[in-house]
Amino acid sequence: NLTDTFWINNPNEIKNLKEYPEYKDRVEYIEDRQNKTAVLRLHNVTENDNIEYCFRFITATEGHKWTGKPGIQLHVSGLQVQAPQLVLEKETLNLTCRTTCNLTDRFIWYKNGQALKFTSDILQFQSVRSDSGRYSCAVRGHEHLPSPAVSISVVYPPQNTSVSVSRSGEIVEGDSVTLNCISDSNPPALNFSWFKENEPSAVGSGQSFSISSFNSSFSGRFYCEAQ
Repeated sequence: NLTDTFWINNPNEIKNLKEYPEYKDRVEYIEDRQNKTAVLRLHNVTENDNIEYCFRFITATEGHKWTGKPGIQLHVSGLQVQAPQLVLEKETLNLTCRTTCNLTDRFIWYKNGQALKFTSDILQFQSVRSDSGRYSCAVRGHEHLPSPAVSISVVYPPQNTSVSVSRSGEIVEGDSVTLNCISDSNPPALNFSWFKENEPSAVGSGQSFSISSFNSSFSGRFYCEAQ
């Protein structure tokens, strides 16, 4: 008669799978002793589960213990998006859907959860700033098992730089005035320089340029440079 049965993942360390913290909540045993069957059901499989599993049983006869060898080798394949660390605007971007098994099915690509019209394992296009987002891939017919998403952020230099004024209408002597430099870039600009028309060098730095007490010497055209 059998007194105990369980599954192990290391023939050299006889330990019930359910005793491991990483398996405890993912393992299910389905046993039918009358028909001499024992099933191991493993939930939320990852590539770390890519090992050999053996069935272990103990009999009432003098506590004899047996392990079924060889066991069952589980081969787990996962999908992973490979992407460059730096993506520059107007450069060719290549994203690869990598898998550890041979697949002949078509792939499906997603951007921010929305399916794209690409079926190859390589997603290639010339990047623009709107291509920033989270990309993942799946195998057609297995859309419920997508790869982890990878974030892509397209880098581009400052553009559409402009100046805004804190005051509207006429500025009179003694007023306080602040000029703000507005620029679109990724990552955001760090350095700002202020220039006044016909002045040979910069008159200020920082995203804001303030004049605490305006007088006629400040009259003129100002512009900023973002880096």
